[in-house]
Amino acid sequence: MKQKVVLVTGVSSGIGEAAARALAQAGYRVFGGARNPEKVARLHGVEIVRMDVQDEQSVASAVDAVVEKAGRVDILINNAGVSLVGPVEATSDTEAKALFDVNVFGVLRVIRAVLPGMRRQGSGLIVNVSSVLGFLPAPFMGIYASSKHAVEGLSETLDHEVRGFGVRVVLIEPSFTRTKLDTNAERTQKILDEYSVALAGSVVAVQQQVQTAPEPTEVARKIIAAIEGTHALRQPADGRAKLLSFLRRFAPSRQVDKSLRRAFGIQP
Repeated sequence: MKQKVVLVTGVSSGIGEAAARALAQAGYRVFGGARNPEKVARLHGVEIVRMDVQDEQSVASAVDAVVEKAGRVDILINNAGVSLVGPVEATSDTEAKALFDVNVFGVLRVIRAVLPGMRRQGSGLIVNVSSVLGFLPAPFMGIYASSKHAVEGLSETLDHEVRGFGVRVVLIEPSFTRTKLDTNAERTQKILDEYSVALAGSVVAVQQQVQTAPEPTEVARKIIAAIEGTHALRQPADGRAKLLSFLRRFAPSRQVDKSLRRAFGIQP
């Protein structure tokens, strides 16, 4: 049986780095996409390719390089992403477009680059790293949550479209994870004093939750389990994510709303 070839985007840190390491250790041939390869710490068993998910030509060149070296791409893990914290009202068009260009259009660009090869070979798996905010929006993270909602809708549609070619799609939905994405998220440039107290309380609450959140290695283990296990479209990545997914589907909406506001430090 041939060694499966995996392409992971955004391997410079966090979940992408952890996933690339874990997959290499598990025996996969792993290629890691990074916008600045020279800044990526050495990942044993991982071949780094230059990829800027905001640049279609860069994405195409990276995928071509992987195919030239390995002959195929069996599994794509779309992990590259950015975050933004601040009131929806304070968010500029430029900020929203920049985030969507990475989190949604970046995902779309890489999918378009790998799908022709997957269709030709009659097999493939696309793993899109989403978030619990893809099904449960949070205050002051409206644009990020919107982008993950978009990825969830895109993924479900895509799974219907490509299933007949032997290709499937999986969503991995982590809750807070101990990464730079959560702790060093960009803030909206515009400041509205009317939101300052609630925003400050929310930021503190998030930082506290990140301190006790799972390490990215736990999400990496979930990614491998999703690759090697029975297919399921939506897969919460940790215990908290599973609980939130259950509550979102079955708990009374008023109860979910109240607990969400409490979790993000907002008064009822």
